[in-house]
Amino acid sequence: MSGLLLIIEDNEQNLYMMRFLLERAGFTVAEARDGREGVMMAARLRPRGILLDIQLPEMDGYAVAAELQKNPDLKGVPIIAVTSYAMVGDRERVLAAGATGYIEKPIDPETFVAEITAYLPKE
Repeated sequence: MSGLLLIIEDNEQNLYMMRFLLERAGFTVAEARDGREGVMMAARLRPRGILLDIQLPEMDGYAVAAELQKNPDLKGVPIIAVTSYAMVGDRERVLAAGATGYIEKPIDPETFVAEITAYLPKE
């Protein structure tokens, strides 16, 4: 597998784990620590996919997903919510905001890369 993925995540441990698993699988990873930085980096980098936490400083993941959807240069770039928000309605709310997919935290290291890859456009 290959390509650039952008992770928008403010928790160091979650970021480390996702980056480790994705880089081990052959992806290049860019990181943003807050929602505003993530929107700017996505526009500049045009990644193959965006992994988005929902609970972020500056802009929450719902606002980030909505903002990313407005950028025509990012059309077709999947936004995958990777979040601990797992209450009734949370999945639907994040998908309605513009996310392509939804993965609950804590992530499963055994299946995480396959789950992400399933949302990515074919190379």
